[in-house]
Amino acid sequence: MTSLESIEIKAFVPAKDFEVSQHFYTDLGFTKHWSTADAAYFQHGPCSFMLQNFYVPAHAKNVMMHLLVKDAQAWYAHIQEAKLAEKYSVKLTAPESQPWGQLEFCLFDPSGVVWRIGNPLP
Repeated sequence: MTSLESIEIKAFVPAKDFEVSQHFYTDLGFTKHWSTADAAYFQHGPCSFMLQNFYVPAHAKNVMMHLLVKDAQAWYAHIQEAKLAEKYSVKLTAPESQPWGQLEFCLFDPSGVVWRIGNPLP
């Protein structure tokens, strides 16, 4: 291993209501490994992010996360079965084939952060 080898890159996602957002991400399927009053570490498989107890509306509404998955339809079904859109009053779009070769849908979190969840098309 060289001293310039990367290990991970992790985004910091803002939270308008830190407690509500932690429940949202747990219900979505992420595991919360630890939290403090200022941040929480979430992971699903090899993917992770830091939820921060920080909110500026203009910032939150301009954050977009992209979660590449094996089966976007399965994720969409999970979100519908868990009734996340209703429970958290968030927007969920239907899966669509995108010109960049992915089947994707959007899920907005309780703070307005957009998650594009998709899988590569064959």
